[in-house]
Amino acid sequence: MNETQEKIVERISEKYKAIGQDPNTHLEGLVWANPITYWDYILPDALLSLQVQRTTQPDEMVFIMYHQINELLFKMILWEINQVSNAKEVSAEFFTEKLTRVSRYFDMLSSSFTIMGDGMQKEQYMKFRNTLTPASGFQSAQYRLIEFASTELINLIDFRFRATIDRNTPYEHAFEHLYWQAAGKDHATGKKNTLLVNFEKRYKAEFLLKMEGYNTTNLYTKFKQLPAEVKSNLQLQNAMRHYDYTVNVTWVMAHYHAAAKYLGNAEATGGSDWRKYMLPKYQRRIFFPSLWTKDELDNWGENNLESYAILTKPI
Repeated sequence: MNETQEKIVERISEKYKAIGQDPNTHLEGLVWANPITYWDYILPDALLSLQVQRTTQPDEMVFIMYHQINELLFKMILWEINQVSNAKEVSAEFFTEKLTRVSRYFDMLSSSFTIMGDGMQKEQYMKFRNTLTPASGFQSAQYRLIEFASTELINLIDFRFRATIDRNTPYEHAFEHLYWQAAGKDHATGKKNTLLVNFEKRYKAEFLLKMEGYNTTNLYTKFKQLPAEVKSNLQLQNAMRHYDYTVNVTWVMAHYHAAAKYLGNAEATGGSDWRKYMLPKYQRRIFFPSLWTKDELDNWGENNLESYAILTKPI
């Protein structure tokens, strides 16, 4: 055994002794362990078995895989955000790096809508979509967690009710006034449709816990807690603005136009008024409002902001 190998064995021994384990047991285990392979590590066989069609329409497979890819990207986004949320000290460089990664994922999501927009025959889609009712992409829990992790709860409240809600408002009450609640309620009676009832039955308890957990660790709150010299870092501010615009305007509008191509004036599968629900000017969802001017806030979602978002895109 050469000197390098001895040092490695020594480090392994120290590692297992530190957790009360016998290093010799673990070293011997390596003798019998199989070498890792790509298929053991990435598990493509398991991953590729998750696409199950409900109809005989071939393009339904495109629809399923596209949404599963979205969910994988959502998980990557949450993975990056949570590193900022759980960090005790955050530098401008670290914050910017993580936001830039997240923005790249959402840039990818925004441009990917051509996969559905140009990748499915409308005739096929209109056949298999009826088998999906009352399910909807609205019911992506990870997307809601990204929202909770990105900004203070008040910025996710329906714009009409924000003046009546503050940090002392019970989470249960705030939950009932989140902006996306309007997509699942009868405007006249307030009764929730099946889309929303099923969604809440599955995820409401988790959402309430996450709303509380992210109350002081969301990206916007973490930003406001930074020293003034860090908050004034232009690269960080541009990264935040780009992320904000990409998620709340670019990606939403890409989704909106893809839906319009196939649905026309039809309802979404979940029964929501998707045209009003999705448009940024109605949602008024802005993660980092203090980083935008009054004029930009007043005209949120209008085309005049698009060029600015591109100019401030982080490198």
